[in-house]
Amino acid sequence: MEMFLPLVDAGDISREDLLRACDEAACRRMELEWVLRHEYNIPRRKILQVLARNHDCQWVEYDERLPVPSELLAGLDADALCAGLWFPIIKDGDTVVIAASDPDDEQVRREVRKCIPVRDCEFRVALGEDIRHFIQDFLNSVPEHIIGNERTGLAYWRNTMARWRTKLACYRTDFAKARTHLSMLRGGLGMMTIGRTLLHVRTVESLVPFYWLLIVTGLGIVLFGISTYFRTKSSILRPPKHQTLVEVTGAALYFLEGYQFAENKPAERVAKRTMLARLADSLPTYCVFIEPSLDNKVRSSLAHERTSLAGQRTVAACYRTIYARARTGLSFIRTGVAFTSIGLGLMKYFGMGMLTVLDATLIVAGLLMIVDGALWYWPARLEQDEAQVFNPYQR
Repeated sequence: MEMFLPLVDAGDISREDLLRACDEAACRRMELEWVLRHEYNIPRRKILQVLARNHDCQWVEYDERLPVPSELLAGLDADALCAGLWFPIIKDGDTVVIAASDPDDEQVRREVRKCIPVRDCEFRVALGEDIRHFIQDFLNSVPEHIIGNERTGLAYWRNTMARWRTKLACYRTDFAKARTHLSMLRGGLGMMTIGRTLLHVRTVESLVPFYWLLIVTGLGIVLFGISTYFRTKSSILRPPKHQTLVEVTGAALYFLEGYQFAENKPAERVAKRTMLARLADSLPTYCVFIEPSLDNKVRSSLAHERTSLAGQRTVAACYRTIYARARTGLSFIRTGVAFTSIGLGLMKYFGMGMLTVLDATLIVAGLLMIVDGALWYWPARLEQDEAQVFNPYQR
């Protein structure tokens, strides 16, 4: 109890509650630290800091991703480790870091010297439940094929890819908004053209104000559509360029280098020209589903499969975003062609006049839209030549 008195001084728990927790731990034959954490809601870090000050050492907490060397695990007895509550977690040169519930216990130190054939050992205090987690996850298979600690890493990369797919979905929404406003813009252009034509014909003089209303309304819709497009390009979620989409997708698939390993790799394929196509081809090579075995729990195999499918969804999401960007570019080209054609037609049909400046503006705006749309569309055309549908279950 004395070692946890700093919690009383810090106001995290009253002395009466600490005495009550000690009695509960003794009656239930449980560790006092567990009762403090789960019954009295004392934060894990505060308990570890108190234990570290008491034992005059550093503290460590459980992490599934910790790369414990297989040479430290060879020959360890899980029952003996549970009895002594210690576990080797890190090897730094010739020094091995040992997580122990009681680093000052001489019996634990003798067992460590007997089981770990190194000269220097650094002891760090850890919670008993954390040490049991280390034992369960790292001693559930042969040391050469440890995969229990990969599950957290795989989950981390699945979350990373999910965040990027969410970002891609936001980009596709921006593209859809831009295409919608381009449709409005073409509608406004149509109203301007109708009003311009009726104003020139003047079949009914009393409707001249209505013709001007059509022109003004169409011009307003056109300006609104153009302003919305520029807001989309300058907003926080502005549509990235093609190369940026591919590079970030490649970074989100970086887990292929560290967390996936292949058994019975398929034959090498002809290298594709584009980076995204090469990423798509690499997924069946790296993300091989591992068959369940005695040293491979079913949940770990499923974790590999889920991560494999998440990687394929990420590549597919990148393709969808690139094609959405290309569709937006084609929409710009269509709108630009409509602007240019109508501007040329109006100038040819009506000749020079008061509204010729408006016709010339339509032609210039249309040409700019065609150029901008071509820049949006062309990278997707290069990807289309290399893209192919891949079956993740194809052996």
